[in-house]
Parts: sequence; C-alpha cells; structure tokens
Amino acid sequence: MSSSYDRRVFLASLLGAAAGVAGLSGCAESSAAATDQGAVKAPLADKVPAGTSLKIASYQNVQQLQFELAKLPALPFTVSSWVNIGAGPDVINAFRAKSLDLANNAGIPPIQAHYQGYDAKIVAINVTRKPNYLFATKPGSDIHTVADFRGKKLAFSQGQAQGVVLLRALKKAGLKYDDVTLVPLTSNQFLTALQSGQVDIAPLANSQAPAYLQQYGSKGARSISTDVVDLLNLLWAPVSVLADRAKAAAIAAYIPQWAKGQVWQYENPDRWNEEFYVKTQNLTLPQAQAITALANKPLFPPSWDEAIAWEQETADLLAEGGFVKKFDVSSLFDHRFEGIAAKSVSAEYRS
Repeated sequence: MSSSYDRRVFLASLLGAAAGVAGLSGCAESSAAATDQGAVKAPLADKVPAGTSLKIASYQNVQQLQFELAKLPALPFTVSSWVNIGAGPDVINAFRAKSLDLANNAGIPPIQAHYQGYDAKIVAINVTRKPNYLFATKPGSDIHTVADFRGKKLAFSQGQAQGVVLLRALKKAGLKYDDVTLVPLTSNQFLTALQSGQVDIAPLANSQAPAYLQQYGSKGARSISTDVVDLLNLLWAPVSVLADRAKAAAIAAYIPQWAKGQVWQYENPDRWNEEFYVKTQNLTLPQAQAITALANKPLFPPSWDEAIAWEQETADLLAEGGFVKKFDVSSLFDHRFEGIAAKSVSAEYRS
C-alpha cells in the first residue's frame, strides 16, 4: 500500500460487516464487558455443573476425530454443537452471534478482535517451533526468494496467522509495506487468487501446498520456504462465556482433552495420515506423509511469558503498519487457565 488513504480503504474493506456490527453494538458490549471483566477473575469451579454445554469450533472435524482415535474419556459436559469453523474473521463473527463459545486459532485473531472492540481472552497455548506456512507463487512466476517480493502483489489477511507470517517475513527481508502491494483477502481465497494471477504470492499452510504444487508446479508455480514461525496455536473464548462459572469450568475440563488429542496425533502419524488426510481430505498417502513430516511437536508451556512477549511483538508489528492501534496484549490472557494444558501432558510436551 502506497499511502495512508490506501491503508484506510484496505482496513474498511477487510473489516466489513464485522466492524459494522461493532459499531451497532459497541455501547452494549462495553457495558457488558465492564461487568464481565470482574467476573472472569473469580476462581474456576472445581467441578462442571450438571447441564453445562459449550459450542466448540472444530475445523474439518479435527477435534472429534482426535478424541475418537485417541479414545479419550467422555467430556464432563455437553458439546451442543461442533462448529466447522477455523478462519479468525469467521470465528470473531461467530463469537458475536453467540453461535460459538470456544475456538482454536493462531495468535493474531485475538488481536484483531480487540481492535474491533470485541472482548475475548486466551485460555490455552500450544507453542509451535517450526513454520506452519510457506509462500507459493502464481504459475509462471520468476520469484525465488522473499527479497523478490519487492513490487509484487501479496495476498494478505490481517486477521489470520498467514498475515503475520507475511509481515514478519517482509520485516526480516528488510522490505517495507510500501515496497509491496498487500491485497486484502481471506485465506480461503488465496488459492483462487494464485491460480488466476490476482496475486503473485500467497502464504499457504503446509497442508495446502502439496496439492497446489502438484497441479501448478509444471506451469511454473513454486514454493518459497520461510523460517518465520507463527508461534501460537491457542484456545480462546468470549469474556461473556468466561464470566459464566459453569462454562468456564467446562473450558477448564476441555483443555486437557485438547492437549492430549494433539499429542496423540503427533505420536500416531501413520494412523492420522490414513484417517484424516486420506479418508477425509482426499489426499494421497505420499501427500499426507509430506505434510506430517513438517508437523510441529505440540508443546504446552507451564508459563505464558514467552507467548505474551510474542503476542506483543505481533501487535506492535501490526501497529507499525497502521493496521491496529498499539495496546498492551496482557489483557488478552486469562491466567486462571495458565498451566492446565501443561499439567495434562508428559514432561516432553511442555516447552
């Protein structure tokens, strides 16, 4: 983006309806938040009250499949709906609509929610040490390194992990925002944008890249690896949900299952390749194995200090570009839940 006007237009187009909802309901949410902020400091209940239910995000039904294959015990509450939702902007809208109580995302959606005036907090953290994304070029591209991004059109989602990976990669390569054109898209539009030549580069998840390159590699598309990591894989929930003692207790009971499910997946790659990637994602076994080979070992930190520092760096990076206003990210973490995930797994899975 070459001017402050372009950036304002960009932000308006990206926030869209969600920003409109924030404007319409801002007073009511501010009033509710003032009440809820005190409530979320109450100690967690020791037991989940009977009749408690949660609506939990499970993109592509990953959570249910993990729990089933790992043969984890039944949850002490009812999951009234498993919501097939994953993208940060979609999760925020679902939170607003009260159709979702708990979601699994990267570090940037909670920052985006705060920027939009929506109150939600992080309740569990899994640290990722290896890159989950790489950059893919459009067919016929002459781009080979991140330094070659200068003057190019880059797919950018401000509210998703792919966005911060791109910004961090640009900064590491010494490129400024005005050196490139950031094209506002959501991640589910990236592949189409690459195929059509709407963008020159898009960050793709490791799980997406093999199929794209198989189809377009012969036409000059290629991947560009990055060592930039998106450090946080987290659970988060609206403050209104966390202020409900029954729901907060249910979330505390869910966190160990969430952690154990990821450990099981990591320890059983062959079974996961077959049951998830081959049977539900229609990938070949070699494609599945290529994805699994890049998988991060799940690590659940007893202390959130590193996560908070990384989240602050991310928020500051977005603020430098004018995408959000600078703020202290410590308000995004509900420390009542700190350490729950770490205590539920063996020592080798604690970072």
